[in-house]
Parts: sequence; structure tokens; C-alpha cells
Amino acid sequence: MRDLRRDGTPHGNLPLELDTFVGRASELAALARALDSARLVTVTGAGGVGKSRLAARAAARRTPRDGVWRVELAPVRDEEFVDYAVVEALGLTDHTARLPRETLLAHLAERELLLVLDGVEHLVDACAALAADLLGRAPGLRILAVGRRPLGVAGERLVPLTPLTPEEAVELLTVRAAQRQVTLGYDDDLDEDRGELRELCRRLDGIPLAIELAAGRLGALSPRQVLQRLDDRFRLLTGGDRTALPRHRTLRTAIGWSHELCTPAERLLWARLSVFAGPFDLEAAEYVCSGGGLSADDVLDVLSALLAQSVLTREETPAGVRYRMLDTVRAYGADWLEAMGDATRLRRRHRDWYVGLATWCELEWFSPRQREVAARVEAELPNLRSALEQCLAEPDEAHLGQYLAGALWFHWVGCGRLSEGRRWLEQAVRLDTERTAGEQSRLKALWVLGHVAILQGDTVPALAALQECREKAERSANPTAVAYAEHRTGCLALVADDIPRAESLLRSALERYHEIGELNSNVLMGQVELAMTRAFQGDLPDAVRLCEDVRQVCEDHGERWARGYALYVLAYAAWNDGEPVRARELLADCLGSAHRFRDQLGSVLAVELLALVTLAEGDAAEAAVLQGAAGRMWPSVGLPLFGSAHYNAPHELCETAAREQLGDERYEECAGHGARLGRREAVSRALRRPGVPASLPAPRGAGRRATAGARTAKPAGSPTRKGGETAG
Repeated sequence: MRDLRRDGTPHGNLPLELDTFVGRASELAALARALDSARLVTVTGAGGVGKSRLAARAAARRTPRDGVWRVELAPVRDEEFVDYAVVEALGLTDHTARLPRETLLAHLAERELLLVLDGVEHLVDACAALAADLLGRAPGLRILAVGRRPLGVAGERLVPLTPLTPEEAVELLTVRAAQRQVTLGYDDDLDEDRGELRELCRRLDGIPLAIELAAGRLGALSPRQVLQRLDDRFRLLTGGDRTALPRHRTLRTAIGWSHELCTPAERLLWARLSVFAGPFDLEAAEYVCSGGGLSADDVLDVLSALLAQSVLTREETPAGVRYRMLDTVRAYGADWLEAMGDATRLRRRHRDWYVGLATWCELEWFSPRQREVAARVEAELPNLRSALEQCLAEPDEAHLGQYLAGALWFHWVGCGRLSEGRRWLEQAVRLDTERTAGEQSRLKALWVLGHVAILQGDTVPALAALQECREKAERSANPTAVAYAEHRTGCLALVADDIPRAESLLRSALERYHEIGELNSNVLMGQVELAMTRAFQGDLPDAVRLCEDVRQVCEDHGERWARGYALYVLAYAAWNDGEPVRARELLADCLGSAHRFRDQLGSVLAVELLALVTLAEGDAAEAAVLQGAAGRMWPSVGLPLFGSAHYNAPHELCETAAREQLGDERYEECAGHGARLGRREAVSRALRRPGVPASLPAPRGAGRRATAGARTAKPAGSPTRKGGETAG
């Protein structure tokens, strides 16, 4: 389910199609009324009763201006990550050192949207504090929470969800059986058969998940056989007294009954799959869960059997086919895994797989599979977080935690996860690792931490991490870590406008990379940054030479992320040479790539330069709109333009000329219009072809200033800029 905005375009992060939804008309109406009258509504009920599905159906009917957004909290184990989960679900990218709560408050302050917090019961305190804070400071926000317990926040409206009615339960069972191509009913005695179905649903207390599990058995067993086997289990548990079994135990009993009907291999895999914190793929299941009675070759067949029995669900994602276990079912399997005494070993295998996956992804980031890697890591975040928690919680595994946090540098830096990455990196480097392997992992975590802090505009901790990295790397004769520490220290000098020092450090780092045979996206970014120092000092031909070399290497290796920054420098050079058409082509490529990777820095730099190109094309009003859009993006990157005079030069040049042509009042109108654009809208606007009409605010006092916006710009692309005014 995805929300449809009032203009009919999809908006939000919810799937467009819902699973078949049965019954619940009165509950759906009650929930709709609650959402109309209260800003915080919580759907409560026992596990498996259908809370998430009801909430999804109700949310699909809402049309807030800024969409409906679902936050899945079941995989979140640490209360500190609740805010990060919401930031992630909203698709926000924040490169600053701000806490995620501050990012959320800034984003939601003027928006009208519905936020669905699904699975709050194990994080009630954190979710309650978040809801109270957001609702108190974002008047257009409504929250729909889903969990077994209320949040206990003032003004909360509760919608308790009870099990299905007998008619609804039978309908659900029939629909699910039909989806498995199982026909229920006998030609000569349909009433008797429906009586058996009604009795089966009654025994399952009308709990949808229990009915789903029972439906998974139909085909192999008749309704009568299912009922008989289930009834035997109930009598065993209650001594024959059906009323002695509380409803909240019915689901667990039904899960246990389904578990008993599984083959030994199916029960074993069920227990082992419980170590996954979120969706997983077949390869992960084969590695983590094989061995000790279950070969890797058998995992697919056994997994398919669990899928057919509704123990697992299958979903299509940008990262491919993945499998998911509902939280209640996963918890049952986890109990069995603990009882088997195998939980510690499985958690370590899970950790090993995801450490290996991060290693593979880091290598493949420098390849044509960059976008595939980005999607894969995004899909694996719940499991990667679980692996990080496992490593950092065990003193003997701290070096693995440092390694894993460092290996994911490309995700933290290149895919808009700076804030979360910094949290993991800081936690990792606080741990002591005496062993040699641990020291190497710590050095990598330190330079990655320094890199992240630089991009957040937080120079003091960045310098501290890089100095520690270099000193320890020199003592341990680690040339790779020395090169990276030197490289990132050069970046720090670059954004601080110490251009000669930046050039010296970057040249030295590139020489070190060459000596040790290092070539990857980081190395190419070092060369782009060196090109920026040359551009800032007025040597554009040298900057172009360096970036053309980077561009060629990137194209040879299929690299897109670092290539985008090289295109940015080349676009600036094209603008400076009076070639706005070529500059726009280069910037369109650059911006499209940065936006796909959620690289906010690359995006905003491209939008700023596109504003200058747009001015050169003679459209000062549109240039002002783009400057306003960039102005809204910069606070989520760090200090505007890092506080750097060199990086700020295109902005200042564009604003001065646009104000001269438009007048201050009209400039502010257009910039204000741009500042109201969301990130996707701003990118779409920046990529618009010249001459294509775009909406602009109506001029105030147009009669007094009829020609102010029509004056022709002088050729802003003429190569007359001083070296200190160029930007890379």
C-alpha cells in the first residue's frame, strides 16, 4: 500500500498492493473515525490478531499532503535506534552531526503526514517519548502506532482489535486455501464441511495468524484431519477442558501444533532462521543454517516447505527475493534454538556471514555493481546492525566490530548514512583491541570516523581521530592506514580553505596509494579532491586533466559514485569556458548519480552549480529557485558550503548576478519558492531541460517592476573568474 497524494501521484513508502483483506469492516470504520479525531491512535491486540494488516488498510485510505510512511520496528532491538529507523523510513539524508531526533523535528515541522509505527510493544518507552516530542512540535503530524501495548501518551486514542468473527474466520481460511489451489468443500455435503471449518476456526479463536498456519496444512491434510490433530493438542494442554486454555495462549499453541507437524529438518531450520533480525536471502540461509543435520543443498527444499506452511513469507525487493519470519513465529523458533543449546553458535555464524557480506560489498563497490551493492546493504541493515551489536558486545570480538563498522564506509559516506555510521564507529573505537589484527581494524575505523566527521562539518573530533590513526599507523608500520589518514587530513584542510596544505597532503597520499597498489573509489576521490585544490588555485586545465583521468578509470571499472564528483569539476570548467550546454549535460549525469545513491553532498553541490549554469542560460528567476532549493538541502549536509569561501564562490556569484537582474524582492520570492521544494522535487526541477516551463511565484508589484526579470544576463560563463572564486 502506498499513499496517493491529492494530485494522484504515489507518495510514501508503503507497498501499493495489500494482501487479501478479509472482514474487519467495523474495526476499519472505528479506526478511520479515531484517525479523524485524534493525532495519536494505537491499535492494540494479541499477537497474530491482524493489527498490522488492519493498520495498513486504514492507512491506505488516508491522503495527507505529504504521504503515509511506515516504520517497521520489529527488527529494532536497541531503543537508541528507534529515531534512526524513522529517519530511514522517511528516506531522510542528513550528513550533519545533528541527532536524528533533531533531523526528524526539522523535517516534520511544516509537513502534513501520517506516520505508522508498526511493532512498538518492545520499545514502548522510546516510542512514547518520540511520539510525544514529534506531536508536540509538528502540528501536521498524525501517528498510528501498532502494538500489543498502548504507548501511554496524553491524547492517545486506543483501538483494541479482537479476533475475527466466525464468518470472517471461515472466509479467511477459505481464501488462503484457494490461494494455495486447495478447494475446500465436498460436492455432496458442503454444510457438513463448512461446519468443520467453523469448528476449526473456533478452536483457533479466530486469530488470523493461527488460521494462516492452519491453511498452510490444508492440501496435505483435510479440514477434518487438521481439526482432529489440533483438538488433540488442545486437550493435551488443558486436560480436556477447552475453557482452561486462555486466548493469548491459543496462538502459541497453534504455532506449537504447526511446529510439531513439521519434519525434523523443518523444525531445525525454523529454529536456526530465528537468528535473522530482518528479511534474509537464500544464500544467507544456506550458510548460516546448514551443518549439523542439514546440508546447504537441502536448505532450499526445507525453506520452501516452511514457506508453503506460512511459517515464512516471500517478498520481492530491489535487492532480489527475500524471506521474512513474522516476529511471533521467530520468537517461537528462538526459544527452540536456545533449548537446543545452539543459539551462541548460530549467532556467530550469522555474524560471520554479515562480516563476509560487508567485505564483499566493500570490494564490489568499486565495480559495475555499485548500485546493486547499495541496494543490498540497504536491505541487509537490520542483520548488519545485529552483527555489529554481537561484535561490540563481546570483548573478544571487538576487533570484528571495528572491522565491520570500517568496512561499511561506502554505505555511511556514499549512501547517506553518516549519522548512524558515526554512532557505530565511535562505539567501536572506544573499545580496546591489543592484538595485531585488532590494531589494523581499529586504524581503519579511525580514518573512516575521521572521514565521516569531516563530512558532518565536525572538524575537532575528525582531526583527533585522524591524528591517532596516523601516529599508531606509523608506529606499527602500516602504510595503508598512513595513506588514508593523510588523505583525509588533506580533505579537512580542503574544506577549511587551507589549499596549499591540502594539495601537499593529497599529493603525498596519492603517491602512497600508488606505491602500495591501492586503487578504489577512495583513491579516485583523492584525485578529484586534488583537482579541486588546483581549481581553487586557478589552474583549471590541470584540474580537468586530473578529473578526465578519474572519469576514464571509473568508466573502465564501472564506478559511478566517485565519477559523479569528477563530472562536477569538469562541469565547472565547462561553465567557466562559456559552454553551459556541456556543463548542464555533465551536471545532469552527476546529480542523477548522487541522488540515486542518496549522496546529499554530491546532490547539493550539483544543484548549486546548475543554478549558475541556469543563470548563464539567461533564466535568472529559475536560478534563484534552484538556489532556494539548495539552501534547503544544505542544513542536512553540514555547515552551508562547509563555511568555505572557495566552495561558496559559485553560490555568491550566482546570487549577486541574479539579484542584480531580478531585484531583491523578486529574487527572494523565487528563492523562497525553491526552498519549499522537497528533495525529489528539487532534483527533478534541477534536471529540467532549458526552455521547459516551470512554475514560478507570481511577482508582487509586477507593474512597478515589469522588466526587472527580463534583463539579459551577461555571459556568466566567460573565463574571467579569479582562481579564488572557482569551485570544485
